[in-house]
Amino acid sequence: MFLKKRRQAIVKQELQAVKDRLWRFCILRANGNRADADDLFQETALRAIEKAEQFEPGTKFDNWVFTIAVSVWRNELRSRKVRLGAGVEDAQESDLPSKHLDGETNTFASEVLNRVMDLPKGQSVAVLLVYVEGYSYKQAAQIMDVPIGTVMSRLAAARQTLKVWADGDIIENDGQ
Repeated sequence: MFLKKRRQAIVKQELQAVKDRLWRFCILRANGNRADADDLFQETALRAIEKAEQFEPGTKFDNWVFTIAVSVWRNELRSRKVRLGAGVEDAQESDLPSKHLDGETNTFASEVLNRVMDLPKGQSVAVLLVYVEGYSYKQAAQIMDVPIGTVMSRLAAARQTLKVWADGDIIENDGQ
């Protein structure tokens, strides 16, 4: 009993340390829908605390908790197929820009987020894990439960799509 409570305390502490990153991951998984992201975040945290004895202190907590989030989200999507259809909230309405950054930076960040969210789900998750969170391809593949080659191809496709967008945006702005 003492070990379980000790592990739960460790998991709670680790959750505090990664809560912003976990929230960002949840909002992306939930297509920008704040209510779904809240539910996913809370269910992931609850599941992590419930399964605290499965976490090995000294290992990568963020990998472990992101994997739980993927599992929780997959279960939710399966349930929805049976119950109802899922809605998507526009990223502009999700209030994601930081209140600590200037307006131009927030506008650009919102634009990039919208473009990333417009990518196919596998690509957007790969972009978040590798480019935002800094995971290796191998770690991202483990979290996403796909082969490493899939992560690499999703990132290549995402880079190409985002490059076309960026090049088009530069051309549009030059013409003004």
